Amino acid sequence: MTDIPQTIGLIAGNGLYPETFAAAARRAGVTRLAAAAFVDETDPKLEGLVDALEWMRVGQLGKMIKFFKAQGVTRAVMVGQIAPKNLFDLRPDLRTLKMLATVKVRNAESLFGAIAGELERDGILLLPATTFLDDLLPGPGHVCGPALKERQIEDADYGFRIAKEVSRLDIGQTVVVKKGTVLAVEAFEGTNEAIKRGGALGKGEAMMVKVSKPRQDLRFDVPVVGPATIETAAASGVNAIVIEAGMTLLLGKDEVVRLCGERGVSVYAKAE
Repeated sequence: MTDIPQTIGLIAGNGLYPETFAAAARRAGVTRLAAAAFVDETDPKLEGLVDALEWMRVGQLGKMIKFFKAQGVTRAVMVGQIAPKNLFDLRPDLRTLKMLATVKVRNAESLFGAIAGELERDGILLLPATTFLDDLLPGPGHVCGPALKERQIEDADYGFRIAKEVSRLDIGQTVVVKKGTVLAVEAFEGTNEAIKRGGALGKGEAMMVKVSKPRQDLRFDVPVVGPATIETAAASGVNAIVIEAGMTLLLGKDEVVRLCGERGVSVYAKAE
């Protein structure tokens, strides 16, 4: 990014993503960070990493825009997930109600796309969620943990094709497979629950495959793998994780490498 904004707004969900982005933005030369934080989602320690932070409920779009404008934000980024259940347990303000009236299909992509449109109406441009984080997008090949065996490479190819088709249908971006059989498909419940269901059926030999959507909008819903993913996989009997090369953020890399070594979980990046 050649034109570094002086101020960036963070729409901060859960997990390591917000703090990882904050650190990367500082290194890139951003001087001021203003975070919209969500009750029961955002880690409170983010408050010590930004210059301004305001707490709100999911669905308080008007409050978020008012906060950003007061902080002089003209560029913002969505960092960190919002639990799927919270997208359907909104406490909408008037601005959100008006926006929802225009959204016919209410999935994560359509809702976030509508939010991006509302931000732009107030002069706030939503940046790609990978801004300043290119070094956390692994290239093709072995990433960490044990190297994949030949049979696992075959499963990686199979699972990748299935996951791409499932994501094309806007169902989810993750599948769990074993020896050419689909054990679980991610839908509304989210990645971790899909891992648990598939792992229980795979009895220690399951593989998780996570991909981007066709024509992925990099402003939101970018695939992410972090320490919590590795912990869930290991506890569930998933011994290999395949991600899409160049399109999946690997957060907390040092911890991911350590956990994969300890738990025997392979991470492999596959090119489309």
